[in-house]
Amino acid sequence: MSDTGAGVRTGIVAAAEPPHHRRTLAGYLLMPALLALVCLALYLYVSSQELDSIEARSLNAASLTKATWEHVQLTAVSTLLTLIIAIPLGVLLTRPFTRRIRPYLLTVLTIGQAVPTIAVLVLLAVAFLFLGFQAAVVGLVLYAIIPVLLNTMVGLEQVDESVLEAGRGMGISKFGVLTRLELPLSVPIILAGVRTALVINVGTATLTTYINAGGLGDIIVAGLSTNRVLVQIVGAALTAVLALLIDYLAGIAEDFLRPKGL
Repeated sequence: MSDTGAGVRTGIVAAAEPPHHRRTLAGYLLMPALLALVCLALYLYVSSQELDSIEARSLNAASLTKATWEHVQLTAVSTLLTLIIAIPLGVLLTRPFTRRIRPYLLTVLTIGQAVPTIAVLVLLAVAFLFLGFQAAVVGLVLYAIIPVLLNTMVGLEQVDESVLEAGRGMGISKFGVLTRLELPLSVPIILAGVRTALVINVGTATLTTYINAGGLGDIIVAGLSTNRVLVQIVGAALTAVLALLIDYLAGIAEDFLRPKGL
């Protein structure tokens, strides 16, 4: 195992997971039930308040639905592009011919993630003179690519070399070893990175309101700019519910995509 691979492994929390047990039906229903109760409590609380014209305009069903849908779109598109870029790149960086450039690329990406998200979004807007959905997606991809990339590398590098040698000994090609052995055995760790990226994107997408990309950040900023605490609470609560719901759905996908026995 290379020093770089060992360093990457130590940089990822919980890379080596304990044996996984699929949840029961009650376990699958618990989180949706809790989130539904939170939404119901939030609705009842807002309904019990006397709303002024600004609060009523910000918290009507059409505005909240539009902001939530924009937030989902931002998260879904940016995460999909992140996977398309990060997983193949992670595979390439675990191949022997990329050993020389691997440390430099990882250093650049790690430094890039340390830059505040709002700074990345503003730099994109200033440097490329474009705002809105496209700029937001680019910024979210740049910010979420690290966990998926590193988890892909860790997942591939933790596969037992004896398993790979056995595959080669059976006459399986290098590409076959990658697709039939390395990637399937790496699925649990890669999916952990995907879940991290999803949650990062949900939270970070609230900042894209500052470059006119919409989302639930519009609700939060509307509350901040008008000093309406109730509007801020609703925007923040809906963002948290959406993050937990997406993480829950990603957990279900992880349960079903995880190879049996892992």
